[in-house]
Amino acid sequence: MLTYTEDHFTIDRVAEALERRGARPIRIDTDQYPKQVQFTAELRRGRLTHVIRSRDLKIDSDEIRAVWLRHVAPPELSESLDPHYKNMCRNESQLALRMLFTTLSDVRWVNDLARTALAEMKLRQLHLAGSVGLQVPHTLVSNDPLLVREFFDRLDGLVVAKLLTGGSDGPDGTPMVLFTHDVGADDLIEADALRHCPMVFQERIPKRRELRVVFVDGDFFVGAVDASRSEAGKTDWRLARPEECRWEAIDLPPTVARNTTAFMEKLGLVFGAIDMIETPDGEHVFLEVNPSGEWGMLERDLGLPISGAIADALLA
Repeated sequence: MLTYTEDHFTIDRVAEALERRGARPIRIDTDQYPKQVQFTAELRRGRLTHVIRSRDLKIDSDEIRAVWLRHVAPPELSESLDPHYKNMCRNESQLALRMLFTTLSDVRWVNDLARTALAEMKLRQLHLAGSVGLQVPHTLVSNDPLLVREFFDRLDGLVVAKLLTGGSDGPDGTPMVLFTHDVGADDLIEADALRHCPMVFQERIPKRRELRVVFVDGDFFVGAVDASRSEAGKTDWRLARPEECRWEAIDLPPTVARNTTAFMEKLGLVFGAIDMIETPDGEHVFLEVNPSGEWGMLERDLGLPISGAIADALLA
């Protein structure tokens, strides 16, 4: 189970589900690598082996039957390391980790590393979703201020913006996250700054409620939330306070479920956390899929058995 130090609820629930099924879950906090976690590869007489050490834990790669790619964090480097060597150490550590992953190609992955990397490309997601019959919003990705202003005018100012990646680390290493937000005419005054960084612009879809659709190996677990009571949450439910929006378990319409299954098959993903909007007239609009997205709130608040489904998928 590849994760990071601060990850608890979801990783613990899946570990418990695996233990109930007779498997041995092993947690690796990737943010502790390479300082506290060691990966060693040896090629001897044509046989390649890997050993993972973490505290008092030792794992031979031959023991591993499945990998849950929950989250891979950047390498943790010592503060005492000479800055002159930091980039080299970071690059070498990341490459060594990828080499380990490629040697585990014969085991069950949720999700496959290469397919995950392709699936994270938002424009590709939207194109594939539209090709299987899912509704998708009119979208522009650009660092051209002129075209962004034309897009804004063409949609009568009903536009939202977000990043391709969701965020990054700030100068001090703390995460910087930019949620989906409305674009106003005043924002376009600063549009020339786009030349430094492209952004995603989409038509603003009218909402009845927002959906988090968790797909696990052909099964759906769906929560809906109405954040309209929150001024902050009207554009993105994650900005609302917990007391302002409650999750409700629902089912997807059969046609939307079939199209979404076809979409996930095209991506080759076993797991995905999908965001959709249900419009006031009952239409479902696909926004994006996160191959390692959050689902803990749906199991915690609604009792949806997602951890058990992930455990079953790992042991399939």
